[in-house]
Amino acid sequence: MTYQELINRIVQLQEEGLELFNAGKSMLGKNILATHVGDYNGTQILLQAGIHAREYITTLLLIEMARNLHNNDLVKNGGIYFVFLTNPDGAEIVLDGIDSVGCEITRNYLIMANNSSTDFSQYKANINLVDLNTNFDADWGGGAQNVFCPATEDFVGFYPNSEREVQSLINFTLRTRPLLTISYHSKGNVIYYGFEGESEENIARDQSIGEALSEVTGYPLIFTENSTGGYKDWCINTLKIPAYTIEVGDESLPHPIGEENLPEIYLRNKDVPLIALEKANEYAKEIDFTLPIVQNKSEEKKNGLHENNYLARLQSALERRSTNRRNNRS
Repeated sequence: MTYQELINRIVQLQEEGLELFNAGKSMLGKNILATHVGDYNGTQILLQAGIHAREYITTLLLIEMARNLHNNDLVKNGGIYFVFLTNPDGAEIVLDGIDSVGCEITRNYLIMANNSSTDFSQYKANINLVDLNTNFDADWGGGAQNVFCPATEDFVGFYPNSEREVQSLINFTLRTRPLLTISYHSKGNVIYYGFEGESEENIARDQSIGEALSEVTGYPLIFTENSTGGYKDWCINTLKIPAYTIEVGDESLPHPIGEENLPEIYLRNKDVPLIALEKANEYAKEIDFTLPIVQNKSEEKKNGLHENNYLARLQSALERRSTNRRNNRS
């Protein structure tokens, strides 16, 4: 599959009556395509995929979900947003190779970070070598696997929310105000919920909803530990809404997971949006979508880039990482 073929799959949904719109832009200016099924009134939920470049199988999954839920009477009391490919620049590198990058300087920079290899089939980051699912402002830099230098995976960026794709997803979420979000990743056949520091009441709420998702997929439900800076984490930490990461595909499968595995993955996940919307409606009175306090944009940028601010964050993250490793060894 090529990148253009992947995008064509999304665009073809218009021929089936689905309306496409942009959830934002990538660093290179590509559209981050989205759609909506159901009613714009009532409870809304949001599903996003493809935030890691090599995990485009999740984009194909959301395409099938949107297609089969369009004009479906089972979508009741609200609607579902689908953000198909949050990291289009990275996906193009994986699908079309490093020669798809037009700028020679950028191309050489990426190859150097990729251990001088031109094989980018395992690439996860965006065009800036930032792992987008570690860049959100939710205990940024505190994950056990975070790295603090540009890399093909796990690099948190130079400050939180630095990447255009992350800003786009945040802004889209604030505009659409979903009461529940699901991030699709690969692989492992597991559902992650919760975030350290979340209230006991919200953890219990999120676990109850997660158990329903676990029942319909057959995936085990696991509380998140030693992982921060993800979209799920930001939704929980900042907006106080239930949010989940679902890893699809058996652990034995190689990255990137091939399309031949899509039928089995879809079969296990096809009812997830309906269950999630149903549960969001049940808990709607207990879910308080809290808009974050956003400081002045120029001040926010200045603070993010301030050297002492960044070094203090880095030192704190390294200390937490060291502590986590000691605890894991004991």
